[in-house]
Amino acid sequence: MNQQLNNLLEVGEIVLEDGISGHHILFLSIIGEIEGHNLSSERIKTTKYEHLLPILAKAQDSEEIEGIFFLINTVGGDCSCGLAVAEMIASIKKPTVSLIIGDSHSIGVPLSVAADRTFIAPTATMVLHPVRLNGTIIGAPQTFEYFKLIQDRILKFVEAHTGVTKSRIERMMLRQGMMVKDLGTILVGEMAVKEGLIHEVGGISEALFWLHQEIERRRKRRNYKN
Repeated sequence: MNQQLNNLLEVGEIVLEDGISGHHILFLSIIGEIEGHNLSSERIKTTKYEHLLPILAKAQDSEEIEGIFFLINTVGGDCSCGLAVAEMIASIKKPTVSLIIGDSHSIGVPLSVAADRTFIAPTATMVLHPVRLNGTIIGAPQTFEYFKLIQDRILKFVEAHTGVTKSRIERMMLRQGMMVKDLGTILVGEMAVKEGLIHEVGGISEALFWLHQEIERRRKRRNYKN
């Protein structure tokens, strides 16, 4: 089994090589539950943050990789570790694009909005709700100051990367009556775009088209400077 196939099977990572443009794009899937400091059940599909961080660091340092494509379908998970990954994505100095296909719940929200350009499939959902004791986004911030601190960090990150105000995001998180037995808001496809959390409704072709265009634009800019 070659290394590319092994990486795809183990961590959902593969390099896409376009024969026409010559662009090299790292494809990285963020799926299932974001596993952090504590191990999840063996029966739960997870994305491990200790795998993502070195992959992102290597991609930033690589001269070969010109852009990164994040495919997101996650139910949330460890807030602190998920936010660490989102900060890494946001700090990458190469073109990045994210596509929500399925779900982006809880800490999946900052992971989705961290890329330079964001897309959501028409039937995909984003769920914003309070940080809960099991670590997925929020329970009772007025009782648990630590949860309030985590919530504020998440709110500031999403505000900084979407332009949606912190107060508006918090109102959606704490909305009553929309979710059964919980607080929060469910946004489906176009609703997430109208709220300003995501740039466009689209699929893999639209996301890859944007990424190829952005890579080419930056190539031309570098060549012009040289």
